[in-house]
Amino acid sequence: MPSYIWDFTFLSTYSSLLLTGIGYTLLFTLICVVLGMLIGVLTALPRLSSSLWVCVPFRAYVEVFRCTPVLVQLVWFYYALPVLTGIQISATTAAILCLSLYGGAFYSEIFRGGIISVDEGQTEAAKALGMRRGQVMRRVVLPQALKRMVPPLVNQSIMQLKNTSLLSVLALPDLLYQGQIIAHDSYRPLEIYSAIAVIYFIILLPATMLSKRLETRLSRNAGA
Repeated sequence: MPSYIWDFTFLSTYSSLLLTGIGYTLLFTLICVVLGMLIGVLTALPRLSSSLWVCVPFRAYVEVFRCTPVLVQLVWFYYALPVLTGIQISATTAAILCLSLYGGAFYSEIFRGGIISVDEGQTEAAKALGMRRGQVMRRVVLPQALKRMVPPLVNQSIMQLKNTSLLSVLALPDLLYQGQIIAHDSYRPLEIYSAIAVIYFIILLPATMLSKRLETRLSRNAGA
């Protein structure tokens, strides 16, 4: 059997498509991370309530998005949501809405977990000093909780970037979609998908190393 001859020289011809794909991927990631964190904060705080009427709806949202595949969610938002609402939305809107809500469900758990991890005795002590609930959260709980949240927040943001590779199912021009175009045009799928894997690796490696460094630093501080 003849061995496959690898040839990456043709990739320079498609450099503009690859750069466009990288740009769209990073832009979608930034938007979805920011909106996802905002949604996460807004849904984490009500989940701390002792009232079931307040807590249950937000918990239902979190569990629905955490327990269903993001690919299925993307397709549902783009095709089914307009049928139910009667409002047509673009693929870009569907993608941002879906990935932001999907990420928000995970960010919500990170924020909630960080807040409840703070010793309750400190909250009671702050209240005994006359602090209001908002002051306790802002001055006592959040400064400590944020330190513990940073590594999982970074990890979830990395997952958000990886999830953008699914946008190609909606024909959005992210990196993977541009790779599919190049593969069909050049008939060299092995090279282009290998190149895309390397590009994702180069983008994600610094973020992964940052997460590891933060985890190491926080564990040292906790042990000190």
